Order: sequence, then structure tokens, then C-alpha cells
Amino acid sequence: MVSSTPSKPVSSEDIVAQKYDRCLADLLVKSGIGFSVGVVASVILFRRRAWPVALTTGFGAGVAYADCDRTFNPARIAGVRVLHRQEQQEQQPSSPESK
Repeated sequence: MVSSTPSKPVSSEDIVAQKYDRCLADLLVKSGIGFSVGVVASVILFRRRAWPVALTTGFGAGVAYADCDRTFNPARIAGVRVLHRQEQQEQQPSSPESK
């Protein structure tokens, strides 16, 4: 059954905490995947050298950082432009009734 009680508004601290938790989980997962790929590449291709592990772990952490940056600052998404109020009013087409 669906409850008819109104839902409680979510505080901004909770929203930031959820984003931060998601970023940390993403960092652990992507760095772990990078570490795993690095270990496999090191054993199979590079005669047990350490640099493939460090490189791919860094790649995973970098991708996680980029995703987290986009989560906290959506204006950094490619192709998105933030308009100020004056620019928004200039770009809105005027209706033929107002002329």
C-alpha cells in the first residue's frame, strides 16, 4: 500500500553526504579494477614489474575523480553552458503578440 503521508524534505547536508559516499565508493571500485588490471598486465606482459600496477591504479583513481567532479559541479560537463539571467532573457524568443 502507498502511504499518504507527505515525504520529509531532504536536507542539503544529506544530499552532499550521499554524493560524497558515492564518490568514495566509486574511487574504491575503479581503483580496485585498475589495480587488478595492472596486476594481470604486470604478470602476463611486463615480467612482474611494478609500474603497470601503479599506472592502471592511477588511471582508475583519475576516472573516479573526474566522475566525482562532474557530480559536484555539473557545469563542467562538456556541452553545458551556464547562462546568467540577462543572457536568458535575450535568448528567449519574443512572442508575436508582444509586438
